[in-house]
Amino acid sequence: MDQWKALVNTNSPKYISCLHPEQELQFQLKVHTSLDVVEEKLSSVGKTSGDVRELYLGLLYSTEEHKIFGYVTNTKIKFIIVVESSNTLLRDNEVRMMFRKLHSLYTDVVCNPFYIPCDHVISTNFDTTVKNIMTGNA
Repeated sequence: MDQWKALVNTNSPKYISCLHPEQELQFQLKVHTSLDVVEEKLSSVGKTSGDVRELYLGLLYSTEEHKIFGYVTNTKIKFIIVVESSNTLLRDNEVRMMFRKLHSLYTDVVCNPFYIPCDHVISTNFDTTVKNIMTGNA
């Protein structure tokens, strides 16, 4: 996994993590492009169902180098995961489990009484767990 982001309603990043920080700018474009797909999927789901608890959006799109997956919570927090296209061992179920772990971690961070709503996510535990997920050690 190359990058993970947590985005809120305004689509401003609250957390960014890359295995290769020098490529972060390149991923910014891919993630922001994928947000258009997320918004499109959300608008079509909103018309067909009334109460959605969480949305695993699956593969949003892929390029030659990367696959981009999306997940949205019932409070419209958006999570984006970018993985290398060459990673054929990664199954849809495993991506879904990564999103669930990230969602749970994010919930723990924002439930901290010292967390300022809509602020950047700054947590050592969160960082460590995200890095473990990215490297496959989680």
